[in-house]
Amino acid sequence: MGHQVSISTLHGTIGGWRADPATPAKGAVIVVQEIFGLNSHIRSVVEKFAQHGFIAIAPALFDLIEHDIELGYTEADVERGRELRSQLGADRAVDCVRAAMEEVEAEGFVGVVGYCWGGTIAYLTCARLGLPAVSYYGGGTVPYLDEKPSSALMLHFGENDPLISAEDVSMHREALPEAEIHVWPAGHGFNCDQRADYNPTVAAEAMQRTLKFFDVHLE
Repeated sequence: MGHQVSISTLHGTIGGWRADPATPAKGAVIVVQEIFGLNSHIRSVVEKFAQHGFIAIAPALFDLIEHDIELGYTEADVERGRELRSQLGADRAVDCVRAAMEEVEAEGFVGVVGYCWGGTIAYLTCARLGLPAVSYYGGGTVPYLDEKPSSALMLHFGENDPLISAEDVSMHREALPEAEIHVWPAGHGFNCDQRADYNPTVAAEAMQRTLKFFDVHLE
């Protein structure tokens, strides 16, 4: 169902992965990667949103640094991913999401969903671009909480996440009273079936909340 695409951004051309539903689309969802690149897991997320009736597209953010980055989940991969994230920076990542939005906005309302670092970028696109956004375990959002969302926002956290403290979650609740916030009995990366903290029950429940969110806000 999915296929590679090229996306023209303010900083150059990047790749992406797009999937289209078999039925008329309910809208479009931009999927924002973790620090591990546009890997097989992110492609599978794109496919899943398409199966649920949305056009889905994931920009390959790291293509602005190095093409075809697909990392796993080892400590070495985490270190490499963090280096690439630092080199790219949040502003250019948001620009890439904007470019992906421009690819699909003629086909319906657009939302964004992001995971880990991508959750933070999803938050920023909500604040800066006005896209309805869903952020999964985006702990890096804390420094940006003064940038208020300008559209609907949903946040998913794991209560056993060693990277996002209960205090961090409380800061989100205090700063974002209009956001829909869910804290699940899970760790970091609970949505990813390639990670040790994968929790299929929580992932399925969070996905149902996310799909309902987009059903409401992409119309």
